[in-house]
Amino acid sequence: MSDPYGLRRVVRPKGALPQQAEVIDPRLPLGPDELSIDVERLNIDAASFRQLQQECAGDVPRIASRIREIVAARGKMQNPVTGSGGMLIGRVAEIGAEHPARAELRRGDRIATLVSLTLTPLVLEEIQAVHPHAERIDVKGRAVLFASGPWARMPEDFPEATALAVLDVCGAPAWVARLASKGQRILVLGAGKSGSLACAQARQNGAHVTALDYRRDAVQRLVSDGLADAWIAADATKPLEVYAQTRGAFDLVVNCASVPGTEMASILSARDGGEVLFFSMATSFTAAALGAEGAGKDVRLTIGNGYAQGHAKLALDLVRGMPALQRIFGDRVA
Repeated sequence: MSDPYGLRRVVRPKGALPQQAEVIDPRLPLGPDELSIDVERLNIDAASFRQLQQECAGDVPRIASRIREIVAARGKMQNPVTGSGGMLIGRVAEIGAEHPARAELRRGDRIATLVSLTLTPLVLEEIQAVHPHAERIDVKGRAVLFASGPWARMPEDFPEATALAVLDVCGAPAWVARLASKGQRILVLGAGKSGSLACAQARQNGAHVTALDYRRDAVQRLVSDGLADAWIAADATKPLEVYAQTRGAFDLVVNCASVPGTEMASILSARDGGEVLFFSMATSFTAAALGAEGAGKDVRLTIGNGYAQGHAKLALDLVRGMPALQRIFGDRVA
């Protein structure tokens, strides 16, 4: 029988989907509608990598050891504190006869998975290098992609590390493309990978874009590179300080912060009747919902699903067309 969501691999609790499961089994024989990948790189999501750095006091060997422990215990890379994962790239090792990509892919093709590591069965044989600045791990291992899992062929016109970094957050500009419109006032919290893409897409849609980050140089660069119209240097974990500068004036607030506790800064920055898009795995959606209620803010709260139809092509094309984004991503993965 087909198993598009990988239910047979759930160890506990039984009946859960792989993403919600505490433990999955990555070592079962490949199912007819599964695809196996020889893994070369893991891109750990920003919230998870920041937490691992804090837990391990920035010690790279300890970070590598902690990642090995998590994967060995859970059968997947799902940070037990943040609940988030990342994505991977590698080469197709085997394709089940019933996998939907059977006609498109061949053994040896290099692909990126566009589904979270939190539900991807994974075995790590070796961690070869940790690149903290890029939140990237060079590994040797094996992963499984279910029939329901989206993927993208690695582009040939990008450096590998740049393509990986873009594909890791390609949902952000896709969602902004849907929500941003000409003339809107948009605030983007976080000037990292997803924040840079969100600013660029919002501005491409004709919006007036303000970038906010605690790093003054990061937001100033977005303005000088033409990816944002204005900047605010502020700590988004201090909502009243942020509100003093934003005054609840924004039609759309896009939260791309990689730290927890930024929900209320986002909500207070939106106008009544506006919208907040949470595209951060550090978000507490309980805090967001109850906080908006408690503050009497009538705003739409939107969860930024990491998958959107055509999101990989949209993000890659956005970077292709903007040298400033190419420089930003090149600097981040160097």
